[in-house]
Amino acid sequence: MNDVDSKLISGVLGGSQSAFQQLVEKHQRLVYHIVCKMVPEAEHEDICQDVFLKVYRNLSGFQQQSKLSTWIGRIAYNTSLNYLEKKKVVLYDDIAGDGQSVDSVAAVQSSPEERTLVSDIGARVRQEIDNLPVKYGTILALYHLEDMKYDEIGTIMQLPAGTVKSYLFRARKMLKDKLLLKYNIEDICL
Repeated sequence: MNDVDSKLISGVLGGSQSAFQQLVEKHQRLVYHIVCKMVPEAEHEDICQDVFLKVYRNLSGFQQQSKLSTWIGRIAYNTSLNYLEKKKVVLYDDIAGDGQSVDSVAAVQSSPEERTLVSDIGARVRQEIDNLPVKYGTILALYHLEDMKYDEIGTIMQLPAGTVKSYLFRARKMLKDKLLLKYNIEDICL
């Protein structure tokens, strides 16, 4: 654990509202990515707030054996799963890159036409990721958007690192197949 997280934890446990605000700001993107991949859009804000309430209530029990982000991600994942179980939302389990995001490529392109084209491709890819089964979309988001390692994702999702790697491979293949089925290769390649 790094010193910044240790200071934030100490501050929150000491009753500092600004320390908790900093903790939320530092980890809200991670929580949002996990929640967005798992629960309906109308519930995103409520679930995210619930996650940070649980973080606040349970921070004194955090044993600092893992990264704070991994612990918070685990809470976000479990809270989302609990929501889905309560609402009886069906989770679809198994269905028989250079790592650079489309948005970062768009920023490098020079002409407005190229930026528009790349932005459109990014929207198509994000839409197809949202249509993937929950666990695959979540793993893609954590790996590519949050730059997490296999073991960190595994800790959050309670999966072995090898399984995470396998699911990531499947998720990429599913995404590629969906894109190729729906679009011409010229429409999605730069």
